[in-house]
Amino acid sequence: MKKLFTIDDFAVAFISALGYGFGETVAELLGWPPWACLVSCFAVGIASEAVVGKIAFSKTVQKKPINRILTYVTILLVFVIGQYIAISRMGVSLVDYLAGEFAYVVGLPILGFIVNLLIRAYRARKIRKLYGDGSEGFVFDVKKEDIDEINRQNQPILDKYDADYAVKTRTGIYVGEKGKKIVSYLGIPYAKPPVGELRWKAPEPLPSSEAVFEAKNYGPSAIQVEHKGSIIKYHRQSEDCLSLNIWAGTDSKKRKKAVLVLFHHGDFSYGGTVDPLFEGENFAEGHPDILFVSFNYRLGIFGFIDFSQIPGGESFPDTLNLGLLDQIAALKWIKENIAAFGGDPNRITVIGFEAGADSISLLAVSDQAKGLFQKAFIFVGNPISAYDTQKESRELAGELLRETGTASMEELMRLETETLKDAAQRLWKRMCAPTRDGKLIPYDILRSYREGAVDGIDVIIGFPGNERHVLRAFLGIHNYEEFISAGVDDILSANDDRVIEAVREYIETRSDPMTEFDAKERLVEQWMDLWSYRNAMLISENGNKVHFIWWDCAPLIDKLGAGTVDMEAVLLGNREALEMYGNVMNEDLSETLQKLLEKFINGNALKLYHNEVYGLDAFDWKAFPEAMIVSDKELKCEKIEDRLTDVKVLFDYVMHWQEEDHESVETG
Repeated sequence: MKKLFTIDDFAVAFISALGYGFGETVAELLGWPPWACLVSCFAVGIASEAVVGKIAFSKTVQKKPINRILTYVTILLVFVIGQYIAISRMGVSLVDYLAGEFAYVVGLPILGFIVNLLIRAYRARKIRKLYGDGSEGFVFDVKKEDIDEINRQNQPILDKYDADYAVKTRTGIYVGEKGKKIVSYLGIPYAKPPVGELRWKAPEPLPSSEAVFEAKNYGPSAIQVEHKGSIIKYHRQSEDCLSLNIWAGTDSKKRKKAVLVLFHHGDFSYGGTVDPLFEGENFAEGHPDILFVSFNYRLGIFGFIDFSQIPGGESFPDTLNLGLLDQIAALKWIKENIAAFGGDPNRITVIGFEAGADSISLLAVSDQAKGLFQKAFIFVGNPISAYDTQKESRELAGELLRETGTASMEELMRLETETLKDAAQRLWKRMCAPTRDGKLIPYDILRSYREGAVDGIDVIIGFPGNERHVLRAFLGIHNYEEFISAGVDDILSANDDRVIEAVREYIETRSDPMTEFDAKERLVEQWMDLWSYRNAMLISENGNKVHFIWWDCAPLIDKLGAGTVDMEAVLLGNREALEMYGNVMNEDLSETLQKLLEKFINGNALKLYHNEVYGLDAFDWKAFPEAMIVSDKELKCEKIEDRLTDVKVLFDYVMHWQEEDHESVETG
């Protein structure tokens, strides 16, 4: 995608040649010893290259073609004048030095490219050795010492501590840990532990405190369903899971910086910030003007369930959307305290994947979340994921009573955490998404969008082109087949005979070598993608600034796919995490997308001027309905409507779907 060397490199080489040539020749004329002439040659040459390189690759020069041309002409004239002086006054030619510089400009990048290819091939070989053809799904090679490290716990500090890395907030003093270029603050609680009498209760603010705590280790992950390919199973889980993590540059306290807050994925029933995909250190190091924050929230039966029909359930009025209330509590804590870490509480961007993206889409229309963020990056998510009614959540509550042999909230409250976790594992297919309750989430979400509920929020929305194989690797083949079957049933539940007929015809008349299951897979993936696209259309129609991204990179191993996992790792620069998930990082792509994300966070136009990312031509990410298509070889912008689905009736149905005319639509 990036060029190995550019015309700008050759232009700089002219001045570098002058520097090396005059540095050596003048020293010789002055009668310096050979070693001093050599030192002078390199000193003047390197200095010339650095100064002119800084000028030639500056924003002022690179942003406008005319400036680049004038710079090239000036450099060429300077070389011609220098060559004339060298020949007429010193009796030497600088052409040999120029030839050497050109060889350097061409040869070094090619050598680096070959080395990078070898490194990539080595990494790919290691991954293929671990994963084979990928049929076993995600099989993490996790060492015991790594497990021990991520399960360490923060402790209160009663003695002296390093005040340079301590931050005082309303809820306590937290002492972080310094890395090479950043300071991390891990496992900071943002609400009271939802345990004991607070189980299944809305999050409560922490009291003010002067106590001092370590902030060097992740807090526990939420109690959750554990799938075959889940890495969270190696981390301790607890109902006391409401904690967040902050990564900041070492100079963060000196000025207010933009803040990026991550909502983790997990279908509202699994996941957590300890997943190495969400590690914030690499992003914070690469973007020291941005603070990175991640947080956990309650999942599954602890976060999304309706006990209103259970004896005693009236005392637990918020259980329907506790996970979303946790997210709001985290955002409120960040807004209240992030300035102490050097962040700007009025420049908060949220980024979410899958369930995290769904959450952001819902919070955008919730009055309780107003003003808590200003920009949103939503990848594989939409607000229609919320149920229309409480039916599913009530049914889940009934199933939970049967699985645990209980009959009331009083009995449920007495159960041990592990008993409830085991029951949730058996009920994994019944886990619920958020529900429109008319209190936290409006009943008519689309109307709220149309009436301007998300006005003033700039948005990036997107999805990947090969997500289904990632899901298969994570869920395991048996659970994945059940997931696809349920997805097809969901499509066929549409109250539209044209949709039902078209879907059945597509499955029955599929082309070889596509199997019936292959056809169903494609339909379910396209169904999910269409709702993300509809979300973008909905927000843009109301005048919001929307940009769309479509991840279309090929996987290293077909059966592991390439989707949300890759996007998460690439955006945050987590190469090693991506390798754990069976793919190799495209470093050029990571650098480019991170630069665009940085511009989005800082409120700048989503444009790259020539060589802003070295070796990349100027790029303009055009607004929706055009999409930025991300492939291994290039970035390009074009409309993608005709590429979203094989069944045109599905596109028409989703794009014109109205809440008031249909039953609930579950999109994953």
